[in-house]
Amino acid sequence: MKSLLKSVSIPLTLALLTSLSACNSTKKATPETNQKPNIIYILADDLGIGDLGCYGQQKIETPNIDKIAKNGILFTEHYAGAPVCAPSRCVLLTGKHMGHAQVRGNDEWNERGDVWNYRAMLADSTLEGQRPMEKGTITIGKKMQDAGYKTAMFGKWGLGAPQTHSIPTKMGFDFFVGYNCQRQAHTYYPVHLYKNEARLYLGNDTVAPHTKFDKDADPYDLNSYKKYTLQSYSPDVMFKELTGFVSRNSKNPFFIYWATPIPHAALQAPKRWVDYYVKKFGDEKPYIGNKGYFPTRYPHARYAAMISYLDENVGKLVKQLKDLGIYNNTLIIFTSDNGATYNGGTDSPWFDSGGQYKSEYGWGKGFSHEGGIHTPMVASWPGHIKPGTQSSHISAFWDVMPTLCEIAGINAPDSIDGISFLPALTGKEQKTHDYLYWEFPSYGGQQAVRLGKWKAIRNNIFKGNMTIELYNLENDIQELNDVAAQHPDVVKQMEEIMKKEHVQAKSKRFRMKELGDVK
Repeated sequence: MKSLLKSVSIPLTLALLTSLSACNSTKKATPETNQKPNIIYILADDLGIGDLGCYGQQKIETPNIDKIAKNGILFTEHYAGAPVCAPSRCVLLTGKHMGHAQVRGNDEWNERGDVWNYRAMLADSTLEGQRPMEKGTITIGKKMQDAGYKTAMFGKWGLGAPQTHSIPTKMGFDFFVGYNCQRQAHTYYPVHLYKNEARLYLGNDTVAPHTKFDKDADPYDLNSYKKYTLQSYSPDVMFKELTGFVSRNSKNPFFIYWATPIPHAALQAPKRWVDYYVKKFGDEKPYIGNKGYFPTRYPHARYAAMISYLDENVGKLVKQLKDLGIYNNTLIIFTSDNGATYNGGTDSPWFDSGGQYKSEYGWGKGFSHEGGIHTPMVASWPGHIKPGTQSSHISAFWDVMPTLCEIAGINAPDSIDGISFLPALTGKEQKTHDYLYWEFPSYGGQQAVRLGKWKAIRNNIFKGNMTIELYNLENDIQELNDVAAQHPDVVKQMEEIMKKEHVQAKSKRFRMKELGDVK
C-alpha cells in the first residue's frame, strides 16, 4: 500500500506558539498518580484524511495534532464506522460494524412532528435529537465506568433524544456538555447546548440553521454576514467544560470522548483565525449558501480557521495535562467520523482534503469509497507508544471498544466485531482482520468490503443494482479501474462476505429489501 504521507513544511503560527509554550511552562507539575491511564478520544466531524499536516496538508496548519503523530504513532489504514455521522458514532461506541449496528444511517425520527423546524424544537424539546438506541446498549462509556473511570463526553451526540433513555448520561457518561441533536449542530451559535440532562442556554439569538442569504444583499460586503455570528461560540463553551472536567479529575483515571462538531458545516470560526487565513489565502469568491448551511464571505479561510482553532485547543489540552503532571499517563487518540464533505461552502478538492483519495461528491462523505470512510488516526502515550511510529495495520472504529477495554484491564463484550489494536499501538505482534465490512442504507444503498489489497463496492442497491465493483488498492488507490471481470473468484468471495455480514436491522428505517430484508 502506498504511503499516505507527503513532504510538508508547516509555517510558524499562533497555534505553534501555543504548543511551544507547553514545553516552556514554568508551572510545577504534580507527580503521576494514576495506575490506569487516562484516555482522551478526540473525534473530529467531516475532517478529511488530507486535512492534517502530518498526512500531507499544505494549506491548513495543524502543528499540535501533527505533534501527537510525531510523539506517537500515525495509522495509514484506519477506517470510520460509516460514511456519515450518526451510524459511524454508533459503530464506534458499540463495537459493532454496520451489518450488525443498531443505527445504520442518520435517522431524524420524523414521525414525532416538525423536527427540522428550529423554532419548534426550541419550544418543544421532544422534537430534538435522533431515534434512540435500545435500552441496555453497552457502550465504551459504560465499559470504562465498569473499569473505574470517570467518564465524560463533550460535543455532538446524535444517538438519541432528550427525555429518552438514549442520552449520554444514561449511556455511560458521568458528565456531558454538548449538542444532543445533530440537526442543531448545524450552527455553532445555538440558543442552547445540553449540560447533562438540562438545557444550557448560551445567550444567542435565534438564527435557524440553513437561514438563507438576504435577498439583494451584497455578497462581497462583510456586513451582509453579520447576523450569522452571535455571542457565544459553542466550541469555546464545550472546551472550557472539558478542561474543567480534566482539572476536577486529575487524581483519578478518566475517559473523555471529545466529539467536536468541527469542521462540519456551517463554516463559522473565531475572527482572529479567519483573519489569519484571509491574509494567507487572499481574496476569494463568497459562498452564498446555494449548497446548504450558512453563507460566508471567505469559505476557504473559514474552513481552515475552524481546523486550526481545533488544533489550537488540542495544544492547550496537552499543555494542561503536562501542567497537571498527568500527560505521561494519558493516551490521546485523534481521528474523524468520516471523510471530507462536499457541501456548505467546503471545497475538498481545493484543500486536497481527501489526500490521495477522491473527496468530491460521490467519493467522499456519504459514500463507501476510500475518500468517504478512510480516516486519519494518530495517537500518543508516553512510555508505551514509540515516537515517530507509522502503522499500516488495517483497523476500523469497531476496534476501538476492545482496544480501550484491554487498556483499562477489562473484558470487551462478547458480541462485538472488533479486534484490539493495542499491540499495533505499542509495537507488538498484531492480530489482523480477515476483512472489514460496511453497509449504508442511504445515498442509493451501498455495501463495501476491504479484503487485503482488494476493495469491493456495491452501489445504488435501491435501484436494483447488485453488481459488485472490484478495485486493487495497491495500484488503484482512487478506485478508478473496476477489475471485477478479471477476478470472478474474488468477486464471489466478496459477495459471500456481504451476504454473511448483513443482518436485518431491527429498525425498518435501515432495512434493504434488495438484500432480503422484510420492510
